[in-house]
Amino acid sequence: MDNAKYGKLTAGLIAAWFVFTLVASAQHVFRTDFSRPAIFLGLAALTPIVVFAVWFAASKGFRQFVESLNVGTLTFVQSWRIAGYVFLVLYVYSILPGVFALSAGWGDVFIGATAPFVALRLANPEHRKSFILWQVLGILDLVLAVTFGTTARLIAPHGISTTPLTVLPLSLIPTFAVPLLLILHLICIGQARRARASANPCPLAPSKRQAATQGRSEPLFSLQLFFAFVAATSRRAPFLPRRRAYFLADLALSKEAKAKTT
Repeated sequence: MDNAKYGKLTAGLIAAWFVFTLVASAQHVFRTDFSRPAIFLGLAALTPIVVFAVWFAASKGFRQFVESLNVGTLTFVQSWRIAGYVFLVLYVYSILPGVFALSAGWGDVFIGATAPFVALRLANPEHRKSFILWQVLGILDLVLAVTFGTTARLIAPHGISTTPLTVLPLSLIPTFAVPLLLILHLICIGQARRARASANPCPLAPSKRQAATQGRSEPLFSLQLFFAFVAATSRRAPFLPRRRAYFLADLALSKEAKAKTT
């Protein structure tokens, strides 16, 4: 299958998982009393992550599709997490315990508020380390939220229950939103790490082909930089290696030189 078909298949699976979690929540499948561990809720949160990992490892076509995704767009999706302020509101009204709501609420607000900036300014090779760090912070926020949500009864046995998280509408967060957002973080980190292995150490370092033509005029070198900029800001892959950009530049310059000689 090509990337377009994998895209449709993936979208269909995401939609199917959302419908499943919605119906299961409506049937109170995930509802758990404060005194019992949320086993079904945990399985619902882990299943998509395991399926993604196995599929990614077993299918070369799926890996190519995942690696073609725009990390800027995937990062921008995280901006909806600013809605995590709802956890803070529920804490104020004593509906959720503070040990969970304060961590998850403020963490989500930070990630959601900074996501647009990261997507627009840091999703490129020049800011790779900062980009990865932000993605790790996003994962840490999700992990802490799940950890405090499942252990709140142990930390404060006589405190406020986390049962509202196991019923609609909040049950959609741990069963659908958390695994999906965690997978998006992992995809972005994977692309950034692969870019580190494939990109030149210095973005503007000359290639061997360029080293043999150091005497090019300033306008021709400017054209080379233009192609590098176009490739680096490609909608398809922000982490495009610079070698491809320089290849395009050299191809254009060789055609221009050939036209002048003829």
